Amino acid sequence: MDHPNVLSKAKSIINSDKNRDDKLQAICELLDNEIDVFDWTGFYLVAKDEENMLELGPYVGEDTDHTRIPFGKGICGQAADTLKTFVVQDVGKADNYLACSLHVKSEIVVPIMKGERFVGELDIDSHTKDAITQNLQTLCERICDELKHIF
Repeated sequence: MDHPNVLSKAKSIINSDKNRDDKLQAICELLDNEIDVFDWTGFYLVAKDEENMLELGPYVGEDTDHTRIPFGKGICGQAADTLKTFVVQDVGKADNYLACSLHVKSEIVVPIMKGERFVGELDIDSHTKDAITQNLQTLCERICDELKHIF
């Protein structure tokens, strides 16, 4: 993996005494600072007040109008529905992409599971086409696997 120090730093954040949302915010900042091609990094969490709804959690980047996303809608909703990682190397070719910014060219969404229960997801946008390498996907998936401990 190209970024072993990022995973190590992420684990330190996850194991810190901070509260959950502060940990998630710190993970966003870590990924934003350490990975050049990540231009918007955030978490969508399962809404407490509505079934099958995602709610925007901590993030770093431009503000987004997409503060609530139904399961199944867009890449984030699709990841919530299928519980699978989605990598879109060219969002212009994705039928179900919810445009947050004209600058976004690629995206990765990784579900966060606590046991069998879906609790949220990591959503990352890049202003570069084909930005999500296999190494970056693996890094994001490993961080999300560690995050199950804070939910």
